[in-house]
Amino acid sequence: MALKIGDSAPDFDVVASNGTRVALRELRGKKNVVLYFYPKDFTTVCTRETCGFRDMYADLQGKDTEIVGVSYDDNETHERFAKEHGVTFALVADTDRALATAYGATSFFRGLLNAPTRVTFLIDKQGNVAGIYKAELSAKTHVEGVREGLARLASTPA
Repeated sequence: MALKIGDSAPDFDVVASNGTRVALRELRGKKNVVLYFYPKDFTTVCTRETCGFRDMYADLQGKDTEIVGVSYDDNETHERFAKEHGVTFALVADTDRALATAYGATSFFRGLLNAPTRVTFLIDKQGNVAGIYKAELSAKTHVEGVREGLARLASTPA
């Protein structure tokens, strides 16, 4: 079953390539989470998308929002990618595809390419899916979607 806006986001507890542990249950009530799945480090659209999130990261942290990027790349590749592009948020190596499967970020075609589907989930502080952004070839759709989604969340009374 595909996740929809309003659904409770599947819990996760992962260790990023930089050693940082990120657990959704520990962020509930404290932070929104941008969980984005991308096919591959060092590819054009993935680099644009990651750098777009990197460029807004300081602003998002000030708005109680954490970013987590996920691909099937290993930790070593993530660390090189993060270093080359100045990425300071968590990049997760989902080598067993468990996180992508839990969020429905898989497809037959992408599976053949050993990559998750490009999809971004905006998870609100209560742990519910507040936005879903899909566009395989448009990094801007994901980055701007998150920006607009967070603005909507900020304008909604608690």
